[in-house]
Amino acid sequence: MEAIVYNSKGEDTGKKVDLSEAIFGIEPNTHAIYLDVKQHLANRRQGTHKTKERAESAHSTRKLKKQKGTGGARAGSLKSPVFVGGGTIFGPRPRDYSFKLNKKVKALARRSALSAKAQANNVSVLENFTFDAPRTKDYVAFLNALQLSDKKTLLILPNVDTNVVKSSRNIQKTRVMTAAQVNTYDLVHADQLLISADALDVLQTILAN
Repeated sequence: MEAIVYNSKGEDTGKKVDLSEAIFGIEPNTHAIYLDVKQHLANRRQGTHKTKERAESAHSTRKLKKQKGTGGARAGSLKSPVFVGGGTIFGPRPRDYSFKLNKKVKALARRSALSAKAQANNVSVLENFTFDAPRTKDYVAFLNALQLSDKKTLLILPNVDTNVVKSSRNIQKTRVMTAAQVNTYDLVHADQLLISADALDVLQTILAN
């Protein structure tokens, strides 16, 4: 599978690169994608939710009324969950939502996500580029040249480029990361993948193992 290489102005450079069939040409495994995205979102949860239970409610334990003879239901203390301000029954407690997922399943999920994007023609390979200084308008011009200003984009670089990262981080719908940081959630979330030529080599090396 071949892909045309564009420059940062959106022009065809006349070069082509090979996209590995084992990474960009497989039948997407939607269940692997689902599991990896589920794990990613679960790992982002703080899990610090908490409600006060009966023992933690700040009320007296004095018996409210005599046990019998009032004509109403028997009542112990105001801590009871049946009273306003009482404890919460089966309320949430702090917990860890993360769960283990096999490395091979995660790798399959990333390959499946990349293949799905490639099949939909949502993968663009770019000539290596950088900016002289961090300027948001430079990144906006870059997106306009590629006609992607209204789409969610994910730019993948071989390593951290501070000028590019700082130029992009004030723009909605855009994300920049290195090939080593690529995850299934961000691949699925983006409308268009922009991969630099060097990042493509790194990405294919990582996912080939």
